[in-house]
Amino acid sequence: MLERESIVHDLKDEEKEDEEEISLRPLKLNDYLGQTEAKKTLSIFIKAALERSESLDHVLLYGPPGLGKTTLAHVIANELGANIRMTSGAALARVGDLASILSSLQAGDVLFIDEIHRMPKTVEEILYSAMEDFTISVVVGRDADARSIDVTLKPFTLIGATTKPGDLSEPLRDRFGIVAKLNFYSIQELSEIIQRTSRVYHMPLTQDASNAIASRSRGTPRIANRFYRRVRDFASFQKKSTIDLPLVLSTMDALGIDGLGLDDSDRKILETMIDRFSGKPVGVNSIAAAVGEDAQNILDVYEPYLIQSGLIDRTARGRVPTKLAYQHLGKQE
Repeated sequence: MLERESIVHDLKDEEKEDEEEISLRPLKLNDYLGQTEAKKTLSIFIKAALERSESLDHVLLYGPPGLGKTTLAHVIANELGANIRMTSGAALARVGDLASILSSLQAGDVLFIDEIHRMPKTVEEILYSAMEDFTISVVVGRDADARSIDVTLKPFTLIGATTKPGDLSEPLRDRFGIVAKLNFYSIQELSEIIQRTSRVYHMPLTQDASNAIASRSRGTPRIANRFYRRVRDFASFQKKSTIDLPLVLSTMDALGIDGLGLDDSDRKILETMIDRFSGKPVGVNSIAAAVGEDAQNILDVYEPYLIQSGLIDRTARGRVPTKLAYQHLGKQE
């Protein structure tokens, strides 16, 4: 496996910083930075639901990891004045798991299912009638005594989040009345998020320092906030009361993060494509085998940003490094 600097790609370690992440979450759509189009659409639908005293239609949020889907779900619930229940597709292993949650929801509650694409098909199917008619069929008894009874649910809003919208079945996808795509953030938006984070932690930073962190954060607020925390650690160690540009640059260098936000693993992928495969089209499985990484991880974690940054292209024959990739690594085409 590649040696990894977890600050960029190890999104599974977010539980360690749950309390800190919660403290950084905005409560209102107006305070939620970025995602202008999604916010505009959601604001209209939320206001309409409140005016009619109805539950908001079911919402599907999709986009790469770390863009704020969970945060946005909390903001939606707060705007509705509703309680939010949270779970994940992977945690809903049995029909009974989901049925228990659905039957306990109160009128107007929000149910948030993260990684909704990971739900087993048998569990997913119980959502169909729940989303459309607010009813579920529950089997009671066993063998010859087994029978199905209909349970009426209180009106609720389901918010599903996924990084893989293509993995959702058509019947499930079609039951979401509101679909919002979350895009990578601009450097300016990330810089604003970092400045807000600095106020929460009472460790200010200069504008050029904020911009330097933002430009290395891969368009992702979660990474931007993690980078800020690591720079803050270095500032505390050096007894500094303000984060400046030299401190950011030295911290990024210590973490192995370059000016584009690439780390050793990103660079190894690009170098492998250029050196081992001579810059010719190559499949993900071949890249994965060459660098010792899981192919799905490359597809989900590494590739989106490398494509977004213009460092690789996807062609019918495979992935190819771009001219920018050669330039960034100081290599000749």
